Amino acid sequence: MILSDADLTALYLTLKLALASTIILLALGTPFAWWLARTRWRYKFFIEALIALPLVLPPTVLGFYLLLLLGANGPLTAIGAAPLAFTFSGLVIGSVIYSMPFVIQPLHDAFQAIGKRPLEVAATLRASPWNRFLTIALPLARPGFITASVLGFAHTIGEFGVVLMIGGNIPGQTQVLSIAIYDHVESLDYASAHWLSGGLIVLSFIMLVLVYASNRRFRVFKI
Repeated sequence: MILSDADLTALYLTLKLALASTIILLALGTPFAWWLARTRWRYKFFIEALIALPLVLPPTVLGFYLLLLLGANGPLTAIGAAPLAFTFSGLVIGSVIYSMPFVIQPLHDAFQAIGKRPLEVAATLRASPWNRFLTIALPLARPGFITASVLGFAHTIGEFGVVLMIGGNIPGQTQVLSIAIYDHVESLDYASAHWLSGGLIVLSFIMLVLVYASNRRFRVFKI
């Protein structure tokens, strides 16, 4: 069976959304995860709980409040900003927030696993904090970056509740694969739903295999 133009457009939008969200999360999450791993602030558990909140919060709840925030009557429009609800930009914002723990937590764990000794040794060799981060922390945290990238990308692809609340179901603009599958099921077009769902299963499995294989190779190399 050949996918329809609408399905191909939904696939393109989904991959574009996942890529944009993952890049933004890595750019913002890397320094934030590094700070969490290194800080001694006694109340940092509040920040950690806030980051992990999307893991336990129903997607429709998060989507509802993001809709209020980004909608035409939200606080952003009160300061002159254009409403972002039912736009691709709104989807990116929602995806970044909803996928945040899937990127920041692996990065945080990877940075924390490095320990202090490698950085202290580099400091005795007069390496600056920036050099220690670039030449010591980032290479040693490579497994965490691989895991964070794949989990963030895959989780964004599988979103439904948040993207439906923020973006609606506008073909060619905000209709991603998860919503396209729902449309096919609703119209009893199970063949198309099978093709899209099966493709997502295969893609997700391949990405997870790459994560485990890469991390295993890194552990063997480290040993």
